[in-house]
Amino acid sequence: MKNTNVLISGASIGGPALAYWLDRHGFNVTVVEKAPALRTGGQAVDFKGETHLTVLRRMGILEDVRRLQTGGTDQEIIDADGRRLAVIPGEFTGGEIEIRRGDLSRLLYDRTAASCEYVFGDSITSLTETADGVHVTFERAAPRTFDLVVGADGIHSNVRRLTFGPESDHVAFLGYYYALAELPGDFGPVPKMYNEPGRMVTVGGPKAPGFFVFASEQLDYDRYDVEQHRQIVAKAYAGMGWRGPAIVDALGRADDLYLDSISQVRIDHYARGRVVLLGDAAYGNTLGGFGTGLAFVGAYVLAGELAAAGGDHRLAFERYEQEFRGYAKIARSGNAGPFLAPGSPARIRMRNWTFKYGFLLGLMLKMTDMFATRIALKDYEPVQQAR
Repeated sequence: MKNTNVLISGASIGGPALAYWLDRHGFNVTVVEKAPALRTGGQAVDFKGETHLTVLRRMGILEDVRRLQTGGTDQEIIDADGRRLAVIPGEFTGGEIEIRRGDLSRLLYDRTAASCEYVFGDSITSLTETADGVHVTFERAAPRTFDLVVGADGIHSNVRRLTFGPESDHVAFLGYYYALAELPGDFGPVPKMYNEPGRMVTVGGPKAPGFFVFASEQLDYDRYDVEQHRQIVAKAYAGMGWRGPAIVDALGRADDLYLDSISQVRIDHYARGRVVLLGDAAYGNTLGGFGTGLAFVGAYVLAGELAAAGGDHRLAFERYEQEFRGYAKIARSGNAGPFLAPGSPARIRMRNWTFKYGFLLGLMLKMTDMFATRIALKDYEPVQQAR
């Protein structure tokens, strides 16, 4: 085996999942994460279909994920008077297994921390490829050289920017923003979705953050300035009906708020030289419903191909792309914004019909299952037993 010293950027979902498989295949793994610690909470993510469950089962964490699942609660779509218009079933929003992102991240970290090196509160500043490795500089740590580097650092990937060029060349803004906020106050035990043209809010329910989606021109803002995020969301929801004033007031008191664009990654190849992309960095489509599953399956395939190729990165990266690009095609199309926050009353009514008429919902669920299982998983034989 060659090229066994691997650096992964990103400790959310895809990075630790890849670390798990690389470790089992005999690689030495370092994970660097810009955040000072693991991120807790966050929105729910989900797994759907036998392909996802097979990867979880082969990792030995399926039962742990089931134990931590949130349950996929039904949501009510309501009008401005609070009257129920339709119900979004939990199986639509939560797949077969739904789990909070922070809980999943913690589970993966606990399975890898003893055998993989994690460096929090740091970030890569440069990548220079040499004949036999990648020289890496960091914001805080001393420079190091690795055999391979993996960008698993999200749709705004720093590794992709350093290797492939500016984000604007590879990420398309789709006309919407979304926000998540831990709202103080009681919004009821049942999640409720309320729409007005071009904006949507979901509040209430067990352990679920407030969820906002709104149409907008592309905004110029600091991705790390939470107070600025609060002002942007409050402005977007000013004058909203139903419980709008209470929701905007709660936004002003929220301890935790996250704002980002709904965007799509469009890149011709996942790898360049000794650097390769995984998860949203390579095939992200915000709120598309497949991000976590794609990251998990992608980590399984990428690590397996590296092991099968004896660490030959050129061959492994080529096979990874051949195996995976067709499966990831679902992330190259679609925009969740118009579905979640339709632009007119008529479009809101049409969206609601999806959940009022069972045959439409059944068709959507059937298509989702088809996309989630559209890959034949190889059986890569790990050299180490699961920890």
